[in-house]
Order: sequence, then C-alpha cells, then structure tokens
Amino acid sequence: MKTLYFNGRVYTGTLPLVSAFAVADGCFIFAGSDSEGFSLGCEKSEDLQGRFVCAGFNDSHMHLLNYGQALSAADLASHTESLEGMLAYLKEYAAALPTGQWIRGRGWNQDLFSDTRHMPGRFDLDRVSGTVPIALTRCCGHCLAVNSKALEICGIASETGSPPGGHIGLKNGEPDGLFYDEAISLISSHLPIPGREEIKNMMRLAVKALNRYGITSVQSDDYCVFRSVPWQTVNEAYRELEESGELTVRVYEQSNFSELAALKEFIEAGYVTGTGSSLFRIGPLKMLGDGSLGARTAFLSEPYTDDPAARGIPIFTQEEMNEMIGYAHAHGMQTAVHAIGDAAMDMVLDAVEKAQRDYPRKDCRHGVVHCQITRPDQLKRLMKLKLHIYAQTIFLDYDIRIVEPLTGPVRAASSYRWKTLMHGGCSVSNGSDCPVERPDVLAGIQCAVTRSTLQDHRGPYLPEEAFTVQEALDSYTAEGAQASFEEKKKGRIAPGFFADFVILGADPFAADPFRIKEIPVLATYLAGEQVYRL
Repeated sequence: MKTLYFNGRVYTGTLPLVSAFAVADGCFIFAGSDSEGFSLGCEKSEDLQGRFVCAGFNDSHMHLLNYGQALSAADLASHTESLEGMLAYLKEYAAALPTGQWIRGRGWNQDLFSDTRHMPGRFDLDRVSGTVPIALTRCCGHCLAVNSKALEICGIASETGSPPGGHIGLKNGEPDGLFYDEAISLISSHLPIPGREEIKNMMRLAVKALNRYGITSVQSDDYCVFRSVPWQTVNEAYRELEESGELTVRVYEQSNFSELAALKEFIEAGYVTGTGSSLFRIGPLKMLGDGSLGARTAFLSEPYTDDPAARGIPIFTQEEMNEMIGYAHAHGMQTAVHAIGDAAMDMVLDAVEKAQRDYPRKDCRHGVVHCQITRPDQLKRLMKLKLHIYAQTIFLDYDIRIVEPLTGPVRAASSYRWKTLMHGGCSVSNGSDCPVERPDVLAGIQCAVTRSTLQDHRGPYLPEEAFTVQEALDSYTAEGAQASFEEKKKGRIAPGFFADFVILGADPFAADPFRIKEIPVLATYLAGEQVYRL
C-alpha cells in the first residue's frame, strides 16, 4: 500500500524544503510537492499539518547494550549535582534492591559536584553500605568507583598491580576504590554475568528509549560491555529481537576486540564489515586508543596543564595497534578507533598509514571516534587520509568547562575542529557515545550550531567551528549513513531509500539556535512503520 504524507516541511537532504513524500513497501517512493504527491493515487494519506520531517536520526557512535544496562541501574546522571546528594539518592535506591544484589549505577561526574571536586572513593561509598558491594561508573565510562566490600570480594589489596592500559587508584599506599580504563576489568570480572534473555531485556529498554529521541539507526559498540559474554551471544540476542519484530533501530555493530587472536577468530568465522541484514550488520573493528579527558586518562603528548605528572593512559602499544588495524585492513574490515588525546591520535594515524602502505586499497572509510584534542599537524594528516570522524558535538556542553584548564590555551585552540575537518574532505558524522551522554539528538544539534553549553550558554568555543543547521542535521543523518557504507540506502528522504523518518514539533531551520533542544520528537518511523508517537 502506498501512503502519502502531505502539507509538511520536509527536509530531503537538500534545500529548499518540500511539502510531501510517499512510502511503499518500507521505502520512500517520492518526495516533492503536494500536487505531485496526490497525482500518485496513493491508497492512504496523512496530513502533516505543517510539521517538520527529516530522515530518521543516526547516532553514529554509542553503546546500545550499555545504555540498556544503565537504564536498569541507578541513574547517577540525574543526581550528580553534589556528592552528598548522590550518596543520599544511592541509599534510597539500595533500600529497594533485593538482598545481596550489587548496587550498580552510572553517570557521576566530580566536576559537577557543588560540595567537592574529588571523585567518590571507597570510604565515601562505604557510607551507603559497608556490607553490600557497590560499583559506580563515571559518566565517561573510563573510571569506576567501588566501596570496601567490592574490594574485598574482588581480592584487591595494596599489592595488586595495575594491568597494562589501566590504573588502580591508591591513597597512602592503599586502594582508594577508583579504577581506570583496563583496570576496571578487575572489578567487572566479578560481577554477575547476564544471560541472553537479560541481555535482550536491556536491548529492549534501550531501543524503545532511542525511538523516543527520533533515532532509527545506531552504530553501536556492544562486545565490550560484558567481557565474559561471548560476542556470539550478543549477535544472537540482536537476531532474535529482529526475528520477533522488536529491533526498531538499525544496528551497525562497531565490533570491539582488544586481542589479535580474538579478531582473527571473528573474521575467520565470516564476520567482516557489511555482513548481516538491514537491521543488524557487522561494522568496523572498534578499538579503544585511550581514556577520557574528564577522567584524566586521555593520552596526551604533553602533560595535563593541571597535573604535570600525568599524560593519560594508552590502551595499546604502537606495535599492538599496528597489528590489529593492519590485520583488519588486510581482510577488508573498516576500523574505528577511540582517540581523545593527541598522543593517541598519533598512534592511530601511524597505524592507518602503515596499513595503507602494506595493503593499499580504496574506500576503506577508516575512522576516528571522538577526535577531540588535536594539533594542527594532525588535522592535516587526517584530511590527507580522509578519515571518517565520529564526532560528539554534545560533548561541548561539558567539555567547554574543562578543555582549556586541562590542556592549556594552545592545544585548546586546535581541538574539537570538526568543521575544519569537514571542509578539508573528511566525512563527519555525529553521535552521543550514549550512555556517556543521553542520546538527545536535538541537544547535540544545538551544541553543533551554537558551540555553547545547553543551560547557561557558556561559550561559544571556537565559534568558527559552528555547524550550520543543515550541516548538523546531515551529521545525524546522511553522514552517519556514509560511515556505514549505506549512503545509497538511508539518511535522506528520496526514492529507493529506507522510509526511516522523524516528525518534529518545530522546524530547526527556523528555530532560535539556543532553543533547538526544546523541539519535541512527535513520531518516529522505521521502514514506514510507526515505532514511537508522543
């Protein structure tokens, strides 16, 4: 059956806006004027009543399974105004948990505490409970805080050594309850292992929440959420949700592996970029190059301005990264590497250049996730290689407060330069790194356009890097499709493309730039079927 949508303000991927489009068999078949649409003789029609419509949003880097886990745990992001307030909330949360269950949560950020600036340590969390283990993930995901009971269960003591790529916090020679990057596994390996049904329930929660934000596609890093859960189990969970009709976002799996042997096993099993269906496909090899800026674990070429003894933590050696990227590249896989610090960026650029020298091939679409702290020489190398940039403009809402204090004015002046890279030939998609941030696309668009914080409008930071509204919309639609080799299938409202679209309560082209985040998502459609309505 053909359905005509008319009397709208429809962004097709080009300007000017049109007023109508038509859908049949899960795809767009027309976009143009009302009169042209009515001439198609569609069996069904819907009056858009002047509302704005664009292609469904694509969050090009997030953690869907991790988001579902966060939705199942304590919501610390809503209680991070003060340490005392967070602890009070946790006491109430813990009282409702079944006896013996770990107290889990995510979203604390010491930089937002009003009563202190120190990270919550073991003795802070002991005030919530001294008998029940507690594990609380920082908003960035690169730091975990635990109480004394958790240290006891996990066998962590003063003599426990930090693993490669990680660090155990110490105070007066004793563990302080803080674990950074790869050291987090010392705790997570002792947490209960979820079964496939529990994993599917987490995915269900996440998918429904994503649809409420107008999201119809994600590029998701899921294999690292529960290291004890085989990647096969994650794939099976997705396929079962697809078969039952519950997978209402298209997933391009950013396949996270930290060891060459595991990557070889994956590829030898037939899983390379592009394998799968229109709803669940294998994407790039995903690697974690360093930590985060807020946790002071992003790997910098020069020390942090506020801590001359710290440069952050590289997760891999250069040799290891060369091997992983080289093997993936040689076997036809795309790669996407998390790099926040400029020293991590050096490693990624060197590894990609070496892979191309050793195994030249075209249209690889290798990319850098985050691409935050960069030097001018690195911007030139990125543009020469035409790497894809997985940006998170929503990060500006917090990072504006910390980038110069942590890196200094010189480094800050050449960082977060996503528009420069876009105009220099790199494709730039957008995302949230959810659950690091909520997957609020309209808030991300506002940050992209204003380069300012969301609430107090602090900024603008490097205003010349501001996206136009069209560039911001494209970064969440067409550019996301470009990142997954799907630019001829989705990301635009055009004949032959998947009928994934979102109806908004206002036109972002006409909105006050500082109020774009207030625009409501009224409805979300996947393959022409409504999956959310306000």
